[in-house]
Amino acid sequence: MTTGRLIDHLHITVRDLGAARRFYAAVLDAIDIPLEDVPEKHAFTADELWVTDQGPLTGRMHFAFQAKDRETVQRFYAAGLAAGGRDNGGPGERAYHPGYYAAFLIDPDGNNVEAVFHGAR
Repeated sequence: MTTGRLIDHLHITVRDLGAARRFYAAVLDAIDIPLEDVPEKHAFTADELWVTDQGPLTGRMHFAFQAKDRETVQRFYAAGLAAGGRDNGGPGERAYHPGYYAAFLIDPDGNNVEAVFHGAR
């Protein structure tokens, strides 16, 4: 039996590593997650996210980063727009469950990237 996180890591392949790095550096900085370059692998990482420009494109995905509060969601959204992301739903409450506050951006490769604060637990 396995316990703990369901997702161990996420690996995406992008068309333009520089454009992806600008976008992810901005949104990850907004949620206080450091980004690390791995130039020998044509990649960068952040926690369990791995982004490279080597191999076939992964296609359009949806994934969400946890935010510590509503203000972090708002910073994520503003930073992503400034770094080349496209709006896919501005910061606000969603009907998924009470307290679900999120924002959605389309990254340079068409992935739907979300930051979410689930409210007080």
